[in-house]
Amino acid sequence: MSYNVWGFNKNGWMKQPGIGDSIVRFVKNQDPTVLCVQEHSRIRYRQLSQYKYRSETPYSTPRTTQAIFSKYPIVGEGSLDLPGTINNIIYADIAVGKDTLRVYNVHLQSFNIVPSNDNFSDGEKSEKTYKKLVETFSKQLEQAEILRGHIQQSPYANIVCGDFNNTQFSNVYKTAKGNLQDSFLEGGSGFGRTYDLWKIPLRIDYIFADEDFEVLSHQNFDQRLSDHYPVMATLRLNSHQ
Repeated sequence: MSYNVWGFNKNGWMKQPGIGDSIVRFVKNQDPTVLCVQEHSRIRYRQLSQYKYRSETPYSTPRTTQAIFSKYPIVGEGSLDLPGTINNIIYADIAVGKDTLRVYNVHLQSFNIVPSNDNFSDGEKSEKTYKKLVETFSKQLEQAEILRGHIQQSPYANIVCGDFNNTQFSNVYKTAKGNLQDSFLEGGSGFGRTYDLWKIPLRIDYIFADEDFEVLSHQNFDQRLSDHYPVMATLRLNSHQ
């Protein structure tokens, strides 16, 4: 499962009570074997005791926190400290039987633009918005290229999860995905919405997998507990058939 949990609502962006606890209950009910969390809150691991193993963005890195929780042993880990941003990519090497898998948890550059008509109708504001969009696209593409380069050096079968802050029609998506499988395209249905922008459903959260895996299923959840919706895929290593 990949889920941008918006800090488990620690800043109170959503006004309903108990949002963070509701996210924890949702995860427990779905019970994924591996959970990739973007915009994590470090204290929440105590409520996710079903996971014996976890890897998080290092404390020494002043960035948004990502976490990978696993029921299988984590035998290696690392962080790709992206330049000039608070965003972050981490990875964990997970031992499954005699195999080792590498799972990446990705959070690419956010746009940080509050949607309003003024942003695109007012001349000066529109120009500033346009420049910010161009800068963000450029930063995302740089980050996607760093990710792609790291994946190409991986000695293991790879799974890539996360919030890419861009759609499947972008160069950012194409660069990050490379020749990996998109679990939604392999096993999903419908729009695959993971985020709403001006009530427009967008797919910006993904689970990619090497061709070493068979995608058995993909699920999008209509679970409004964050500004993102969670996604989950069931994968099987071809060597385990």
